[in-house]
Amino acid sequence: MIYSEFSAVIIGVFGLVITWLVYRMVCKQNGGDGVAREIAEAIHSGAMVFIRQEYAILFVFVLLLTFILSVFIDIYTALAFVVGAGCSGLAGFIGMHTATRANVRTAFAAKEKTAADALSVAFFGGSVMGMTIASIGLIGLGLLFYFYKHDPQTLFALNGFGMGASVVALFARVGGGIYTKSADVGADLVGKVEKGIPEDDPRNPGVIADNVGDNVGDVAGMGADIFESYCSSIIATIAIAATLTTLASDEIRQTLMMLPLTLSATGLVSSVLGIGLVRVFSDRAPAVALRIGVLSAVIIFVTLAWIVVNQLNLDVAYWYTLLVGALGSVIIGSVTDYYTEQTPVRRIAKAGQTGPATVIISGIAVGMQSVAVPVIALGGVIILATNLTGLYGVALAAVGMLATVGIIMAIDAYGPIADNAGGIAEMAGMGERTRAITDQLDQLGNTTAAVGKGFAIGAAALAALAVISAFVANVSIHTENFSLSLDQPLVLVGLFLGGMLPFLFSSMTMTAVGDAAGEMIVEIRRQFHEITGLMEGTAKPDYERCTAIATNAALKRMVIPGLLAITSPIVVGFSLGPEAVGGLLAGSLLAGMLLAITLSNAGAVWDNAKKYIEKGNLGGKFSDAHNAAVVGDTVGDPFKDTSGPALNILIKVLAMISLIIAPFL
Repeated sequence: MIYSEFSAVIIGVFGLVITWLVYRMVCKQNGGDGVAREIAEAIHSGAMVFIRQEYAILFVFVLLLTFILSVFIDIYTALAFVVGAGCSGLAGFIGMHTATRANVRTAFAAKEKTAADALSVAFFGGSVMGMTIASIGLIGLGLLFYFYKHDPQTLFALNGFGMGASVVALFARVGGGIYTKSADVGADLVGKVEKGIPEDDPRNPGVIADNVGDNVGDVAGMGADIFESYCSSIIATIAIAATLTTLASDEIRQTLMMLPLTLSATGLVSSVLGIGLVRVFSDRAPAVALRIGVLSAVIIFVTLAWIVVNQLNLDVAYWYTLLVGALGSVIIGSVTDYYTEQTPVRRIAKAGQTGPATVIISGIAVGMQSVAVPVIALGGVIILATNLTGLYGVALAAVGMLATVGIIMAIDAYGPIADNAGGIAEMAGMGERTRAITDQLDQLGNTTAAVGKGFAIGAAALAALAVISAFVANVSIHTENFSLSLDQPLVLVGLFLGGMLPFLFSSMTMTAVGDAAGEMIVEIRRQFHEITGLMEGTAKPDYERCTAIATNAALKRMVIPGLLAITSPIVVGFSLGPEAVGGLLAGSLLAGMLLAITLSNAGAVWDNAKKYIEKGNLGGKFSDAHNAAVVGDTVGDPFKDTSGPALNILIKVLAMISLIIAPFL
């Protein structure tokens, strides 16, 4: 059954069944009562309000783009676009709904049971997001491939699925990032710096919006990001295999087209087994349990992939290509873990003793330094994959990197659940023992989130490169003697334009966070000034007002960066031609990846340096070093949670839209 053309859909349905069982298991845990339940409901309600309003805006964009695709391309591409957008939106909705139910249950597991039980609830809450992404992606793409594969014209329409996922991911990532950081920066600057009250203090009017932001940014936004990479790598592999008319027999070509779906289905099974192993080893240190689960899933996938490749009578080089991609993800994750959790954290914390300026300088330096090994690793993946299986190998390596997305996304979504659990425990006064457990889980969550972002960047780069390769292969079919030589002026112009876009895009998203945070700061200050007894804890702040400000600011400011990403390849393509588009994609990929790693890792190391001091080191909370680290963390917030991660989507949206318009260039 695993090798049938319909196997991806069957395995996807199996994954959804497992996901439902895990969701029910999470919901059966104690959901609390009293103040804790009230806080949890406020977080859940705020998250759901935001995602419904965001999807209402997205619906308009999807409707408009569907009409354009059906008129200027074909109805098959338009249908695939709708399916891709719908699948991405559904995955994000399910993931965030579960995360905002799991947070309070994690807090009560920490209060009433053990750290192992709290870890299980948080991790299984996150695993719903991971398995939903993999399952829905397999079902959507599997069904379209099953019906579209017989005709080259309809097979090309699969790219519409990737475009739909890209558009949703773009707005989910940008909108969620603006929301979460406007709330976080506003709450921190007024609460911690000006008023000197702890993080997650219930007196802070911005605290609920801050906790909502963790979910809309790092669950729904990250989920849409990974979903798009996951699907784009599969689509690019199929697209490249379809162009191998002179290099392979029809039978081999059909097998190579089916291979990424079969391997991704195998990866989902591996993720389910890895998630089960986390539960088995949950009585160990949380970091150890998660590491065992992730590495086991990768090992299981590589083993099963060997069997698949041999059973399909393919050359062993295809298995080596998958192995290269999987090892690339492990290297990138390990490097991110080092730069955001190990020695650099303590070095930046120590810099806080001499003030905010040295914290900022050290953090940016670490972010820049952290670029080196991931770039070298990706370079090695590209060289080895190409030498092993040609242009097809680049896309297949991306599939290998993303196949175990179920468990990789699970450890990322675990982070905001643990963070929310700590916030609920603090606001509800659950006691020092509960806070000690949730703090331990939260600290690990910061690292898993940073590793997840590093993986997402590497996966985005490889997935975008695979789509660019498909773009070149597709244009070459329609354009005689097409090449992207550096001695062509249009290619160079495209390179410069592509290199410029990530910086312009980051400027827009950072400005959006700054402006939105300004509105939030004004409101929080107003409440502290006007609500009598708020600082003393005898009056209740207006949480809903801050949540509404963050929601409106994010939705209003996500549109222009989104339009920049969507329209750039279209404008360049139809004004300067396919050579300029090729240069645009190359320039944006290189600049976008380097900038994304720098911003994400700098922001993460500032955050963990602050938490290192808060544990009692270098003077502890409210010391001069701590105040300097808070400033660094505040600067790093839009770095790591808005602009850096959003660049993943930028480079993929540019590549996917270019692939869609390739036949018309």
